[in-house]
Amino acid sequence: MARILAIDYGQKRTGLAVSDDLQLIATPLTTVETVKLMDFLAGYFAKENVCCIVVGEPKHLNNTPSESARFIEPFVNLLKKAYPDKEIARVDERYTSKIASQAIVNSGLHKKQRQNKALVDTVSATLILQSYMNLKNVKK
Repeated sequence: MARILAIDYGQKRTGLAVSDDLQLIATPLTTVETVKLMDFLAGYFAKENVCCIVVGEPKHLNNTPSESARFIEPFVNLLKKAYPDKEIARVDERYTSKIASQAIVNSGLHKKQRQNKALVDTVSATLILQSYMNLKNVKK
């Protein structure tokens, strides 16, 4: 099997997470400056076999797109054009940043380490990926 890559897209930074080859475990990968994201993805896809890209879909509580969706939609369209051979999936990303922040607090990291926004982005991407894999397994 191939890996699944998850993206928590942001205007400044983008968190990335990846599954193992068996698509069982979601693991944080890195955080990349958004302006360098497409170059990073090209290099990563040249080295790793990735079959699916999961992009977080920001929504309000009433299930309507949030304000940040207007930045993400053009990126998703760019991905579809650049990687037509890869499945592009969307996953509701409501609360992932809050859950990620709480998980970091619970991990026992020092306050300075907990304030690292890049870490929150990467953990959020991991939550997005795990959510996608859970939904995929339920459908099986």
